[in-house]
Amino acid sequence: QVQLVESGGGLVQSGGSLTLSCAASEDLFSTYRMSWFRQTPGKEREFVAAITWTGGMATYQDSVKGRFTISRDNAKNTVYLQMNSLRPEDTAVYYCARSRPGPGYSGVYFRDRPDGYDSWGQGTQVTVSS
Repeated sequence: QVQLVESGGGLVQSGGSLTLSCAASEDLFSTYRMSWFRQTPGKEREFVAAITWTGGMATYQDSVKGRFTISRDNAKNTVYLQMNSLRPEDTAVYYCARSRPGPGYSGVYFRDRPDGYDSWGQGTQVTVSS
């Protein structure tokens, strides 16, 4: 496991933007995928976006396509989530996560599920007002 620390959350009005950052405590050289999840009270943690560490291939939950952009800086061991055109339904605690090692966790099934990840940040609150 690696320590992950998210930052950049806050309060923003509908239509506004925020950029989240997730800094890792050690080199992510061997990491396959870094992802963002989000969770609201009473709901399951849900997948938001993912990026492969080496190739930078990004995938997104349908509801954020065209609005959110995930990116990473390999040298800084940091992953970002740029969020534009925010909506109240985007309100959640956002978590950064690193995928579990091994070929069994590289596919779509575990990409979308929290159990596919072995390291999590503490979360950062994003609140979008109407």
